[in-house]
Order: sequence, then C-alpha cells, then structure tokens
Amino acid sequence: MTAKRKLTSRQLDALHDSGADISAHLDLRSARRPGLEIQRVNVDFPIWMVESLDEEAERLGVPRQSVIKFWISECLTGKLSTRSSEVAVKELARKVKRRVREI
Repeated sequence: MTAKRKLTSRQLDALHDSGADISAHLDLRSARRPGLEIQRVNVDFPIWMVESLDEEAERLGVPRQSVIKFWISECLTGKLSTRSSEVAVKELARKVKRRVREI
C-alpha cells in the first residue's frame, strides 16, 4: 500500500470542484454519518400486528423492518398526511375489532 499524499482543504476543494475523483484521498474506514448512526432496539408486537406488518411488507415487496422504519419515520417527521393517518387508524381499528371477535 502506498502512502497517500496529504492535501490541504483548498487542494481537496479544487479537485472536487474540477470534477476529479477524490475518493483516493479519503479514508472511508473512519467515515461517519452524524445523526444517522444505528442503535438497535427491541420492540414486542402482538401477533396480529406482526401478521399485518408481514402482509403490508409482502404487498410492497420489502422486508418487515423497512415497513416499520418507514412508518415510524413518516409519523415522527410529520410527513404522514392527516388523511393517511385517519385511514391508517380506521384500518387498524377494523383489524383490532376483527381480532377481538376471533378470540
């Protein structure tokens, strides 16, 4: 492995601005994404919720975890429209009533 030539920030900026590939000058092993680090959490869901999540994941063709992360993200950022929220709540209530009747 050859030693990389150190660049000043101005030199690096100039290379970037010229459209040159600067990846050879970066140490990606130490790269971080501030605010986007991952922290694992455990959440327990009733079986009917897991089944509903699996149905939605299958419909969309994505993993269950993607559905969970997307919906939580939408709710926390306020991007889920009021209409979508109302529909989701009504659908959830309908599923809960159905499950209660089954018990």
